[in-house]
Amino acid sequence: MKTNPLKQGLLTENSTGIGTVTRKMVRQRAVELAAINGHSAQEVQRSDWEQAKRELTGGSDMDAKEAVLEAAPESDRWDPVPGSTGHKVPAAASEDEDGEGRSDQEKLVEEGVDGAEHDQMRQASRAKWSSG
Repeated sequence: MKTNPLKQGLLTENSTGIGTVTRKMVRQRAVELAAINGHSAQEVQRSDWEQAKRELTGGSDMDAKEAVLEAAPESDRWDPVPGSTGHKVPAAASEDEDGEGRSDQEKLVEEGVDGAEHDQMRQASRAKWSSG
């Protein structure tokens, strides 16, 4: 069943019908998209043109490759070796980690925090004895 192409795409802008989509309209939207993506009006990318055309004519929001992938069943979307079930590789122990899985950096941070807490307690006790 064919759908009516007039029912697709951007039909109004600010409550005013836009009529037939022209190349100029696509170019203006592509320039806007380029600016949104951080490019100048002279650096309009092909992707900006394609997105502008899709937006104004009611095309799919996905590019052709994405549409093909989306149409495929979930189980077939990524299968590097068809028929292979694969296997889980055991995690290798890291040289930087101790028996509890803490890295050298984590241990250093923990030591620093402990030292800072100790210093704060010492200073607080000194202040208590000198004021009392």
